[in-house]
Amino acid sequence: MGTVIFENSVSLDGFVAGPNDGPGNGMGDGGMRLFDWYASGDTPFPLPGTDMAFQISRASAELLQEEWGKLGAMIVGRRMFDNAEGWGGHPPGGGACFVVTHSVPQEWVREGSPFTFVTDGVESAVRQAKQVAGDRNVSIGSANIAQQCLKAGLLDEMLINLVPVALGGGVRLFDNLDGASYDLEIMQVVEGIGVTHLKYRVVR
Repeated sequence: MGTVIFENSVSLDGFVAGPNDGPGNGMGDGGMRLFDWYASGDTPFPLPGTDMAFQISRASAELLQEEWGKLGAMIVGRRMFDNAEGWGGHPPGGGACFVVTHSVPQEWVREGSPFTFVTDGVESAVRQAKQVAGDRNVSIGSANIAQQCLKAGLLDEMLINLVPVALGGGVRLFDNLDGASYDLEIMQVVEGIGVTHLKYRVVR
């Protein structure tokens, strides 16, 4: 089995999106600044599963090629899914995407859809994603799902793309943890242009 890893861009003050996020404003007010590093370098990195390509530093591209090359499935929450408007039916990574939700959006339930809607909790989503991914990794794309995985002891690693901006408010990465504390062991530090990649192992 592969590892369960959270990967996302995070501001210096700990936010993964700005205030007032929602469909049409998926990253919230000012939140797109977290992705400025996607166009900060001269090395192309095609985003698997999409027709997008980043222009990032060579160091960032080498890291992402290694990490994204290991992914076999992704898990997100319904809020992220709705804010991204289902990525137009093409979730980043190009693989299976499991959406944790209380209700299934029937308009997305169709043959050939990359989305599986999981209504019985994050543990079920991780179990199903691991079955699909096999020896490859499962990516956690939502902060809320990462928080639930942390509390359930299901998160193995975190790759934080630390961006030198302060959003001042919005969606916090480390929230809803009920006062629990967690130890993280540093695995890798990669300095890119406009971003520092910090990879941690979750100590259990």
